This record gives sequence, C-alpha cells and structure tokens, in this order.
Amino acid sequence: MALTREEGIALARAHAAAERNGDLAATLATLEADPLYELFPIGRTFRGMAATRVYYDHFFTTFRPIGRGSELHSEWVSDRGVAQEYTLRIRPPGGGDESHRVVAIFTFGTTALAGERVYGSERLLRLLFGPAFDLATPI
Repeated sequence: MALTREEGIALARAHAAAERNGDLAATLATLEADPLYELFPIGRTFRGMAATRVYYDHFFTTFRPIGRGSELHSEWVSDRGVAQEYTLRIRPPGGGDESHRVVAIFTFGTTALAGERVYGSERLLRLLFGPAFDLATPI
C-alpha cells in the first residue's frame, strides 16, 4: 500500500528539514531502500541507496557550505508527491555569487519517499550533485 497524502507530505517536509539541518542520517531515513533521482531538463538519472549516499555526502560536505540562502516560492501537493520551487543563492569556489531557480519534486513510495525529480540548469545540477552527477546515466 502506498503512503497516504498526509504521510507523504510529512515525509517530504521532514526530508527538507533534515537537509536544512545538515542531518545525513535523518535525510536518508526519509527515503525508500532504492530511491530514484531524475535530473531535468538534461535527462539523467541514478538509482539506489549507494548512489544516493554519494549525492548526500557531497551535498552536506561540499554544496551546503557554498550556500548563501534560499527562497521558497511555491509548493504544490498531490496524492503522488510534493513539488517545491526555490531560488538558491550560492558562492561557488573561484566564482562570484550566483542565483539559480530549481524545482524539486519529492515522489511518494510505499513506505517512504521514492526519490526526487530535480529541475535546474546543468551548472546547478553539476554543483548540487557533484560525483553523483557523474554516476547518472541518460534517461
């Protein structure tokens, strides 16, 4: 049986809070054992907890430190997921300040979040996913 809408919303918000708090274990605990990440519009994907751990290790150790803030613009909820639209402000190594618009869709699974679809520029996706970007294959 799939998550209810309310359970999925609670997990998506717990996932986002764990990311904000820098809590790797809590972030991974919101995901099913075989999460699927899809990167758009470039059309790449990776699957599984090993690749997801590579992503989040990079996210917490490398991407979060270059973050300068974010602004949530919108949130949409359905029976199948939660979508959030943000502007992320970052200061990458060797570069000036940058702003990037991103849409993240947390998809609901049967017992936890099934993964995420992330829509952003290729530059942002490469910075965000780091070595996990290199693990991703064309869809």
